[in-house]
Amino acid sequence: MDIISALFTENINLRQVPGPATRIDLSGIMFSLPAPSPPPVTIGPHLVVIVRCRGDEPGDGILEVVFKDEAGEEVARNVSPFTVEPGKFTYRLVRGELTYESYTTIEAHCRVDRGPWTVVPLTLIPNPEG
Repeated sequence: MDIISALFTENINLRQVPGPATRIDLSGIMFSLPAPSPPPVTIGPHLVVIVRCRGDEPGDGILEVVFKDEAGEEVARNVSPFTVEPGKFTYRLVRGELTYESYTTIEAHCRVDRGPWTVVPLTLIPNPEG
């Protein structure tokens, strides 16, 4: 199985179109966000991971997401089994409780089973409104 997308997002919507086929609408995709208050601060962003299963694969897998700070230290982890019909796609919504000690970047390192890592950054920036 392959991760075809991993993004921090504010919203996800699924809709059916003729075929039958499904459309996934992501909105509010972000790579940075203003701090809700000065650090240290804990936030719970949503990470959407979209996975493809080839037709000749069994369809059972484990999604592992490791959140790391700029020093490479693990700050949170999520491991969850999932099933997808062979030849289809699925998505997983991962919500990490991330504590930012300063205005910095935390990266979500994502993989299925023991496959390659997909890395997605999320940078906390000062809030211009206070």
